[in-house]
Amino acid sequence: MDLRNDMLGRLRSRREGFTLPQPFYIDPGYFRLDMEMIWYRDWLFVGHDCELDKPGSFLTVQIGEYPVVLVRDLKGTIRAFHNTCRHRGSRICAAEKGAAVRLVCPYHQWSYDLDGRLLFARQVAEGFDKSAYGLKTVACESVAGYLFVCLAETPPDFAPFRKIMEPYFAPHRLTEAKLAYESTIVERGNWKLIWENNRECYHCAANHPELCRTFPEAPSATGIQSAEEDSEMREHWARLEAMGLPARFHVDPAGQFRTTRTPLLPDVVSYTLSGKAAVRKNLSDEVSAERIGSLMLYHYPTTWNHVLIDHAVTFRLLPISANETALTTKWLVHKDAIEGKDYDVKELIHVWTETNNQDRRIIEENVRGIHSPAYEPGPYSTVHEGGVVEFVEWYVRTIEPRLMGEARKPLSLAS
Repeated sequence: MDLRNDMLGRLRSRREGFTLPQPFYIDPGYFRLDMEMIWYRDWLFVGHDCELDKPGSFLTVQIGEYPVVLVRDLKGTIRAFHNTCRHRGSRICAAEKGAAVRLVCPYHQWSYDLDGRLLFARQVAEGFDKSAYGLKTVACESVAGYLFVCLAETPPDFAPFRKIMEPYFAPHRLTEAKLAYESTIVERGNWKLIWENNRECYHCAANHPELCRTFPEAPSATGIQSAEEDSEMREHWARLEAMGLPARFHVDPAGQFRTTRTPLLPDVVSYTLSGKAAVRKNLSDEVSAERIGSLMLYHYPTTWNHVLIDHAVTFRLLPISANETALTTKWLVHKDAIEGKDYDVKELIHVWTETNNQDRRIIEENVRGIHSPAYEPGPYSTVHEGGVVEFVEWYVRTIEPRLMGEARKPLSLAS
């Protein structure tokens, strides 16, 4: 049986409301299908506009087998290219971030303009046509301070995501924020396990003492149905919408992305040990409402986010292998906030740095157990793990039809 049919067979025979069969979490062949069917076809969050603050600024990401570079050109447009020289294929930009007048391959010094055109190729044949050897483009979109790329030749329509996401995030002016801190850790676990862990707080009380000082363990923080049934959540939405801030759950028909505003614990305004603001200046001059809680965004397969009154925390997943995933966390603050005066970095990052490391240990123990021959799929909690079920259903609805060469199935729970 070939691998696609093997995966299809397991998808069709799986029990709904249960974890996935073992190969989905540990098998290298299944991982390659995940990359081909999802990661190389969908829009992926890679960073923020504010990280490319001037012409020539660039950042690089490795998406599976594809090195990609994003750069702001001389007109201010942010572009994305395959980070592969058109001469002999060398990676052009090795640094994670930097600035350059032009992109120069370190191997043989082929030089490219910031718009991707080949400017110079040393000692080539007479009549060599430079216009035929510009950098290959990658689809790139910017929305409300977030940068997304798509490796597909024909990317999915980005407009539905922009329509939902932009009204929620634009008031927070993340296009004008600044990066206060960034960290990357490698978790020895499959990307789906990291998402499953993220989409529930069933584990929080026993594992996240710092986070639980500010973030509610309530199921309504992660699942659509539980949120709609939560009176505190509905009251929070109504209060913020009366102030002109979109708040209630919005999810796209395929279930790939969703956003909502959720309350934090009483008298808490930020993710700090004290619950007080970590930054003296609000993140945006436009948002000054009290108790706005956390503006949350999930966009499968790459990102989840928390935007608070004083700062934003963004998370990006990039798979490395079947059992390795890089998690990058970025903390954004007001562009004029001064480190040491308006915020202390240790206080700003403490809660999520601890939480990320705690989750890394959880994931790695989870993987060790799943590798056991005794592992078999277990039931999700109907009270606490609705968000996990929603993620798994998105994954199944997405990859199953693609394995058969069809379009993604719609979400029956859309709101």
